[in-house]
Amino acid sequence: MTSTEAARAGSPKLVPCPTCGGDSLYAPSNDYRPFCSNRCKNIDLGAWANEDFRMAAKVSPEDLLTNDEQ
Repeated sequence: MTSTEAARAGSPKLVPCPTCGGDSLYAPSNDYRPFCSNRCKNIDLGAWANEDFRMAAKVSPEDLLTNDEQ
């Protein structure tokens, strides 16, 4: 049996929780996947709401102008 077949057969897979790094069961039985708990899920949601996750972007000279200068 290959690993793909094992995954399809429903063997549980443990992944690191994105918030705390602990083991998290990545299966339909875990309502919080990929998180390990509701607490970790809510911490991540709060970080998104606070805009703690940002994408880096190049700043153009036009972006640095104030409304009065445009």
